[in-house]
Amino acid sequence: MDIGRVGVWHPMIGKAPAEEARRAAARIEELGYGTVWVNEGWGSKEPFTVAAIVLAATERIVVGTGIANLWARDAMTMTAAGVALADGYPGRFLLGIGVSHAPLVGRRGHDYGKPLSTMRAYLEAMDEAAQSLPAADSPRILAALRPKMLELSRDRAAGAHSYFVPPEHTAQARRILGPDRLLIPEQAVVLESDPTRAREIARTHMAYYLTLPNYLNNLRTLGFTDADFADGGSDRLADAIVAWGDADAVVKRVRAHLDAGADHVAIQPLSPGAPDLADALTQLAHLAPALPL
Repeated sequence: MDIGRVGVWHPMIGKAPAEEARRAAARIEELGYGTVWVNEGWGSKEPFTVAAIVLAATERIVVGTGIANLWARDAMTMTAAGVALADGYPGRFLLGIGVSHAPLVGRRGHDYGKPLSTMRAYLEAMDEAAQSLPAADSPRILAALRPKMLELSRDRAAGAHSYFVPPEHTAQARRILGPDRLLIPEQAVVLESDPTRAREIARTHMAYYLTLPNYLNNLRTLGFTDADFADGGSDRLADAIVAWGDADAVVKRVRAHLDAGADHVAIQPLSPGAPDLADALTQLAHLAPALPL
């Protein structure tokens, strides 16, 4: 499976009307990006269905779930969905699985439980389910931030997908994963060179994530403190989470992840206010000639 060195993670792929998502995916493929990532957030469409729509609208690009929430479907359903897409589009579907976050899981009516033991039991159930399904090359990666989940990604999956992390985390994750597992961090970016405007966009993006303990606890291990999380986030945190500036500045951050051990970087173009797929495509077109696609 050739996922390329740089892909695109954008929430509107799973929220926009289907025809808009088709056109966006085809344009991302035309620009040379290796993978389109479909998330499963509150208010997004069902990610396997969206992945099928995007796969049918494109010819070569890989589609990954970043991530499919294990609380949204049982292990048999998750496994069967991955097998179906891998069988229908050989070499083009990558299954990303995650435990999500306690507030989101609670809104689904579940008790969050212990993330590591929940994921471990779920993977065991997936492996059992796979025995009764047709064979298909359906590699899985796990949403992982902290060492124990990264170790599970190493031992029971093809690798890890990290989110809301700077390159320093990528270096730590690579040490835990070892040399032969996929490491795919997400990196928010914005082509904006004015520091005040760029950080305003960054803080709008960070606002929700700074309410989720999983992200805060991970950032604390990287040296950030409650002072960095206050008032929408410090300049230091905004600059660490969002790569802003001209194309060279964005490329520098992508290369920092690659140099730290990432196999692939999923960039998420940010826009003023709400996520904007048309604006994201404009930024992606501007960045493509400079990126190591």
